[in-house]
Amino acid sequence: MIQYALKCAEGHRFDSWFQSAAAYEKLVAGGMVSCAVCGASTVEKSVMAPRLSRGEQPAPRADLSVAASPQEKALAEMRRKVEQNADYVGRAFASEARSMHEGETETRAIWGEARPDEARKLLEDGVPVMPLPFMPSRKTN
Repeated sequence: MIQYALKCAEGHRFDSWFQSAAAYEKLVAGGMVSCAVCGASTVEKSVMAPRLSRGEQPAPRADLSVAASPQEKALAEMRRKVEQNADYVGRAFASEARSMHEGETETRAIWGEARPDEARKLLEDGVPVMPLPFMPSRKTN
């Protein structure tokens, strides 16, 4: 794993982890890396200082479960509202959205996962959908 400091065309700076340098290049070339703040798809590596160990204990990390910025707080609130007011349909999102749009099933608020080609086809067909800036929670045992 490798961590890169990134910046978007709007000047927002953020960090992200990648499996490897080659994985980063592939994701950027495919337009799959976007700004964590504004969603811009023009992202590049920023100047970073190397991490060197001096044998000292690292400083304790901030509690990552607490939102640190106004953007993180807004995202957390959006996620809470979506999870509270919409049904999670998982990978069946595209078929559920299409079924509601075509009047085959009752319209309701849903959210889930769709492959890029499925989402593109929904939009081309006039199905009102939009991407969410978060992934479903991964539950662990």
